[in-house]
Amino acid sequence: MLKNKSYIWISFVVLIFGILVVPEIVNRIENNGIVKGDRLNKLSNSSKVDANLQTIGPAPKFELTNQDNVKITNETYKGKVYVLEFFFSTCPTICPKMNQSMLVIEKKFFGNPNFGIVSISIDPEHDTSAVLKAHRELLGVKSSNWNFLTGDKTYIFDLSNKGFNLYAGQNSKVKGGFEHSGLFALIDKNGNIRCRKDEFGNPILYYDGLEKKGVRDIQQDIAILLKE
Repeated sequence: MLKNKSYIWISFVVLIFGILVVPEIVNRIENNGIVKGDRLNKLSNSSKVDANLQTIGPAPKFELTNQDNVKITNETYKGKVYVLEFFFSTCPTICPKMNQSMLVIEKKFFGNPNFGIVSISIDPEHDTSAVLKAHRELLGVKSSNWNFLTGDKTYIFDLSNKGFNLYAGQNSKVKGGFEHSGLFALIDKNGNIRCRKDEFGNPILYYDGLEKKGVRDIQQDIAILLKE
């Protein structure tokens, strides 16, 4: 008798399953959506790139000398999308990583005449045009639109700290004697600093040149700005 009741109960559960669940499965198969559950849809939607990048304001003007002893200004990059950083050639800490990140970006957009890179030395007393040219060759830079710049130290520190609000300073207690931000600035064709928003809807201002995510994000946003 107990066995019969168990069979009846199991049959009832199977019947309910068939009524409630099977039609939903059939519907998903018919609509070719069997692997597109609600959870997967939410995940895929959250990874979409927002094409509406924020405009922070005009990038500071600059006039410096490049690795070929040629004057380079912000006007040199007018009509181009470019990435700007502050670094120095003898940096033993974060600069090598920043250099590698820039090389990844260069490779991604190599050959595009509307894209460029600006690397400004915060140790211009050591980083002369000749030193920067050797550093550029050591890195294997190929783009003619990637300039390594030098000039007056006070001018460069003001450009970094007061212009871009990207920290740079001299400190004899740290390795290399200088400390600075590892962030990259993204400037559009009209000379404006642009960026995406973070997960809370706030502008990130600058991109992390030390992390793969920051490099990936800036590559995505460069592509957006090139199409504007």
